[in-house]
Amino acid sequence: QVQLVESGGGLVQAGGSLRLSCAASGRTFSSYAMGWFRQAPGKEREFAARISKSGTTTRYADSVKGRFTISRDNAKNTVYLQMNSLKPEDTSLYYCAADLSVVSSTNPAAYDYWGQGTQVTVSS
Repeated sequence: QVQLVESGGGLVQAGGSLRLSCAASGRTFSSYAMGWFRQAPGKEREFAARISKSGTTTRYADSVKGRFTISRDNAKNTVYLQMNSLKPEDTSLYYCAADLSVVSSTNPAAYDYWGQGTQVTVSS
């Protein structure tokens, strides 16, 4: 079992920055990959970023590449999403998720555990 708790969301103006955090507990944190997803009202949940269990490999959606950075601190059992140059279209509920498999995936169905989400709102 893995428990995930996100924090760091809020209201920010376009062009601003936020850093999301996701604290994990339960299973050994360094044994699984982590991802960030987002979901806007009326839309499907979409992939934003992924990081391998060691932190050496990352993947990004084209929509966030160059603006968002995913990182993890295995000593603190925490994964981060640094979001810069935010746009109004980044407004969503952001979720962190744990992937216990060995196959790298951007499909939400491949992830085993989810946090409750943290709201990010970007005003124009």
